[in-house]
Amino acid sequence: MKTYDTLSGAIRDLQLHGYDQDFNLADDHLHCSGLDLKLHLANFQVREFYRFEGDTDPGDETILYAIESDEGVRGLLVSAYGAYSTPANDALMQKLNMPIA
Repeated sequence: MKTYDTLSGAIRDLQLHGYDQDFNLADDHLHCSGLDLKLHLANFQVREFYRFEGDTDPGDETILYAIESDEGVRGLLVSAYGAYSTPANDALMQKLNMPIA
């Protein structure tokens, strides 16, 4: 896996590599509003992920996931972790945080 200095740099590079959709966390699935697509646990894989920590604010922590659906839709999920993370379904979070094979 590549390393990136900034979240914005990682997003730009991954978009150039075909991860062109935006995903958001929902209760028990990922949602792509651009395609009005719901991805449940069995319908996507995490291909890559990168953690970023803020230089000055410890609350400024994010993780970037490169996601691919079973149908080949590729996109990104940017999620806070730590103090500012939003609660999500436990099974969904376990899938997102599984080691990549």
